[in-house]
Amino acid sequence: MTRLILASKSPARTKLLREAGISHEVLVSDVDEDAVQAHYGVTSPHDTALLLARAKAEAVASLEEAEGALVIGCDSVFEFDGEAHGKPYTANVARERMLRMSGSSGVLHTGHWLVDCRTTAIDEEDAEGTGATVGAVSSAEVHFMEMSAEDIEAYIATGEPLHCAGSFTIDGLGGAFIRKVDGDPHAVVGLSISTLRDLLGHANVSITELWTL
Repeated sequence: MTRLILASKSPARTKLLREAGISHEVLVSDVDEDAVQAHYGVTSPHDTALLLARAKAEAVASLEEAEGALVIGCDSVFEFDGEAHGKPYTANVARERMLRMSGSSGVLHTGHWLVDCRTTAIDEEDAEGTGATVGAVSSAEVHFMEMSAEDIEAYIATGEPLHCAGSFTIDGLGGAFIRKVDGDPHAVVGLSISTLRDLLGHANVSITELWTL
């Protein structure tokens, strides 16, 4: 059976794959996101999401445990007023962002990068590997409801927004403050199933092969 490795420690991404019936393993990369961005310089939020997804996928693909598997790396960046917003980490940063986001909208970019670590035909005559290393970005516009100062403080107190791109989730408590999403809602969670399906196609793998029925 084809193995899929998720190069992310995100519980939301694991839950999304599991609920979509997709068999997978988890191997977390040790990528320093700040170092990667510093190395490549300033990029657009769209390109930053793809760059970090690729760095995570390739880091895990280089591990011995990934041999014979497909590796998918993901990273999300929220674009608001032309600025890239990653995880806020602190209450002060989250508060400042959410006050600005209240009643407004932004775009959540989720980068995906797939690496085929299976043996290729160059190595073995009957090998299934393609050597594919491909990526794509799925973006969705997120529209927020008006949030009172009390709402924001209560949300920050839960700790949920501190470790989420853009300071919010759609599949958790933060969903109460999202009015609508234009685009793939899975991209807002952090992994687009349809984008994964397209990338698997480059490795000659159907997503139905990964279903656990």
